[in-house]
Amino acid sequence: MDIESWGRQNPIKKESWRTVLALAYQSLGVVYGDLSTSPLYVYKSTFAEDIQHSESNDEIFGVLSFVFWTLTLIPLLKYVFIVLRADDNGEGGTFALYSLLCRYARVSTLPNGQLADEDLYEYKNDRNLSADRIGMSLKSTLEKHRFLKKILLVLALIGTCMVIGDGVLTPAISVFSAVSGLELSMAKHHHQYVEVPVACVILVFLFFLQHYGTHRLGFLFAPIVITWLLCISAIGVYNIVHWNPHVYQALSPYYMYKFLRKTQRGGWMSLGGILLCITGSEAMFADLGHFSQLSIKIAFTFVVYPSLILAYMGQAAYLSKHHVIESDYHIGFYVSVPEKLRYPVLAIAILAAVVGSQAIITGTFSIIKQCSALGCFPRVKIVHTSSKIHGQIYIPEINWTLMVLCLAVTIGFRDTKHISNASGLAVITVMLVTTCFMSLVIVLCWHKNVLFAICFIFFFGSIEALYFSASLIKFLEGAWVPIVLSFIFLIVMYSWHYGTLKKYEFDVENKIPINWLLTLSPNLGITRVRGIGLIHTELVSGIPAIFSHFVTNLPAFHQVLVFLCIKSVPVPHVRPEERFLVGRVGPKEYRVYRCIARYGYRDIHMDDVEFEKDLVCSIAEFIRSEERGQSFEAVEDIDDNERLTVIGTTSTHVAGIRMCEDSGELPHVDTKDTEMIVISSPEVPRKRVRFLVPESPQMDLSVREELQELMEAREAGMAFILGHCYVRAKRGSSLIKKLVINIGYDFLRRNCRGPTYALSFPRASTLEVGMIYHV
Repeated sequence: MDIESWGRQNPIKKESWRTVLALAYQSLGVVYGDLSTSPLYVYKSTFAEDIQHSESNDEIFGVLSFVFWTLTLIPLLKYVFIVLRADDNGEGGTFALYSLLCRYARVSTLPNGQLADEDLYEYKNDRNLSADRIGMSLKSTLEKHRFLKKILLVLALIGTCMVIGDGVLTPAISVFSAVSGLELSMAKHHHQYVEVPVACVILVFLFFLQHYGTHRLGFLFAPIVITWLLCISAIGVYNIVHWNPHVYQALSPYYMYKFLRKTQRGGWMSLGGILLCITGSEAMFADLGHFSQLSIKIAFTFVVYPSLILAYMGQAAYLSKHHVIESDYHIGFYVSVPEKLRYPVLAIAILAAVVGSQAIITGTFSIIKQCSALGCFPRVKIVHTSSKIHGQIYIPEINWTLMVLCLAVTIGFRDTKHISNASGLAVITVMLVTTCFMSLVIVLCWHKNVLFAICFIFFFGSIEALYFSASLIKFLEGAWVPIVLSFIFLIVMYSWHYGTLKKYEFDVENKIPINWLLTLSPNLGITRVRGIGLIHTELVSGIPAIFSHFVTNLPAFHQVLVFLCIKSVPVPHVRPEERFLVGRVGPKEYRVYRCIARYGYRDIHMDDVEFEKDLVCSIAEFIRSEERGQSFEAVEDIDDNERLTVIGTTSTHVAGIRMCEDSGELPHVDTKDTEMIVISSPEVPRKRVRFLVPESPQMDLSVREELQELMEAREAGMAFILGHCYVRAKRGSSLIKKLVINIGYDFLRRNCRGPTYALSFPRASTLEVGMIYHV
């Protein structure tokens, strides 16, 4: 089932409960694997060091009360009922909130933004409500102050870095906690020599399977999680009935007060372990693009939430009647499992831990793809593992990096206490960032009263700040790991973004004015050879400096020139009918065009064959529509007096130009309502190209000649001219800027991959032009 086929363009009908329930079933395996395995390590991490279980049961009942209210307030109230509504046209996650704010407040740091982007369908859907006076004042303040824009970007990057850190820590703690069931069948001093190797083998196997794609094993995910949830809830009910039917009284908030009064500082420090009961809650929002709000709400409210509550109550009921514990590591999940069921439960737990780890690893791949699309992460190889479910991707470099870091954490700590401290800090930091962004979304996007936003950030922020402080105090006991990892990734991401921004500013400052082109003859003062020259540039207006640099050194160019800009916009998807902006550069006889291809951060770039075909057809459609005066949506670039026309892909040209390419006989084409333009060249081309144009008796001769010249150039082939820049800091720059540009950005640029669309072109047809940028 294609879980991405339901989106804004194909909404789920409210009456289609069968579809909603099918999505809810699938979400159990994809979204809730991490959250459902938290009973494996919550009590064990909480009682690891700071507090001890006593005969009064104040500690165990206090922990149960904290777990119950934390699960109720954060995942259920905050995420299910509030945060899930803040979707970015069906997409969720930290960067989705940032993207949403960028559109409403224009705080995006993407350098090549255009006013024309605000006419996209995704933008228009967000402009239906009018903001109040306070909202307009806040919006104006964010847009005026560059420092505040940077703060928002850094917050988004911190949240992203913590998600990556969670991708390292969650597989480690989930698998290690599941394997820890072996400790009950061997001596205390021997089990650690078995658990670590077994956990490492499972982790290596898990990361090795990533390149196959989750769609190959996806049908197993939901049954495993459902089996696990039924298992822990059944064991919980058994323990409640058999050991302590009155354990429900501990759900009262009064027991939280008794817990803190008795344990004091130790109880506050133990909150870092209780925090682990909500690990994976962020996945409900991050994976929203694969499902729907209603399906995720149904799965959590009616299946996951009650199962987890029963599991935690069952563990508390068992521990309340077993005060004499032989050793500390027995205060965990497996000790409350009936002895005859321990090994079957152990097998199910390991499978569930693998499923939970899979979800966070895939989520890490997705968020890195979003960051890379928005210019905040170096380009990496992205492999789409499913032809139907486009959200399932695999990034080799990130996968093996996560595996090495995960193994290092597992071998280095060798216990759940330190790993849980690290995981807790990563989880709560992401939630704090989400809370901060949500308060802005409430005012700027939902146009609610500012008091509602203040209440939201004060209520949930206070709870999360309490857990954050309890996790941060464990800095030397493992919490330093996500901080160090996030700091490293933050430096990488900000260095890349800063270098990319400075490079674009250099391009803008040194672009060639249109008057320079007008002083040249129609041949541009050089020899025009057959073919199409695609000059890649980040500029959305003006002539890049690379063009004059090339012309100065090699006085020959193609008969058709296209300044091609492939840009990302801060929306998840761009509709095919809005894909291209096409216009002219200079007079008509120069045969120079500008084409801007726009993609959302969740869009998949077309392969080279389809892209070339759509590119040529969009130019041909522009030529025809320009002469016929058709009412295409257009935008004018004031600086360079260019007028760009919005033109879709070939599939959206209902009554437009189509192109046929073959090397043999003409395909069968119904020419009743079409006119075929062919080339009268006596040469025998390698590939015949024909435009099928809707019959138009009034087509001007100049338009026909221009289309024919475009066909001839297409038959001769395409060449891709790519700028190869060497970025250096200017003389007199600060030491920090020199380190970031000359060392950081230069290292990343030399070792990251080139643009995907550049790699798809044959190397024989690619020409790199080197330039030095002093920024």
